[in-house]
Amino acid sequence: MKRPIAYLAGVGKYAPPRIMKNAEFAELGLETDDAWIVQRTGIRQRHVAAPHETNRTMSAAAARIAMERAGVTPGELDVIALGTASPDRLLPSTAVDLQAELGATRAAAFDVMAACSSFLYGLIIAEGLMQSGSADTALVVGTEKLTTIVDWKDRSTCVLFGDGAGAAVLKRATGGAGILSTFMRSDGRLAELLYRPSGGASRPFDAQVLQERSFYVKMEGREVFKHAVRSMSEAADRALDGAKLTGEDIDLMIPHQANVRIIEATAKHARIPMDKVYVNVDRYGNTSSASVAIALEEALTSGRIVPGMTVLLVAFGAGFTWASLVIRF
Repeated sequence: MKRPIAYLAGVGKYAPPRIMKNAEFAELGLETDDAWIVQRTGIRQRHVAAPHETNRTMSAAAARIAMERAGVTPGELDVIALGTASPDRLLPSTAVDLQAELGATRAAAFDVMAACSSFLYGLIIAEGLMQSGSADTALVVGTEKLTTIVDWKDRSTCVLFGDGAGAAVLKRATGGAGILSTFMRSDGRLAELLYRPSGGASRPFDAQVLQERSFYVKMEGREVFKHAVRSMSEAADRALDGAKLTGEDIDLMIPHQANVRIIEATAKHARIPMDKVYVNVDRYGNTSSASVAIALEEALTSGRIVPGMTVLLVAFGAGFTWASLVIRF
């Protein structure tokens, strides 16, 4: 097991005040109800951002909490790595907008676009920059306003997603606590199982794109489910192997919150009982890049994670991408 290079010094989250219950979808004219959604996903509600709540403002709110808890000022940040699949605009990056909002003038800021795995990718990249000597303090953020890029006429996708942001500050480790192992992979051959067909440079917005509604998220649910279970199971195995641990050594698993059945299958594969798995998908839905970050913040602030615990983070997202970390607190 390697000596930790980085540790989590502080975490924060932001969830929009507006909560949308499952029953509201029927009011929108969709052929669905609470029982149907809960049975298939475990989701009961999600947070929906107001027009004035942007990724810039949500990520800044989460980041300020994380920085305050870590005792870090904006001027001390060397790196800002921000994950999002729903950027406020396509150019420039949301990370530089966050940098400006925080006043972190000396930080290098960039977006990480690995969908639901973005927060873990960001942590791994930040740790690598610390290992290379390029950074001592990093801010890693996951933020999403997914309710603006889903088709509210498509019940197979719009019931799944929610909005919010989570953040973590990484500092150089000085003891045994910190990131013990990491793993990340991707497979672009599967991209069109979960993607936005239009709206980018290869198919810019035009009247036909608007008519086809092809700028919204499209998903092949059954295929995504199958690959998610397989990939998250592999990610769990690889992170545990890297730390020379087994599922029995894990005090808590925090998986990407997409679907409770995927979570249960991953935990079963890793031989981690569900009472050692943090689940909040029922309250947030799938917040993609923000998912693991929000769950991590809740687990820490609620006392589910205490010093000395070993925690497994694991995620899967569009791309396809998957990643995992083992962290000792």
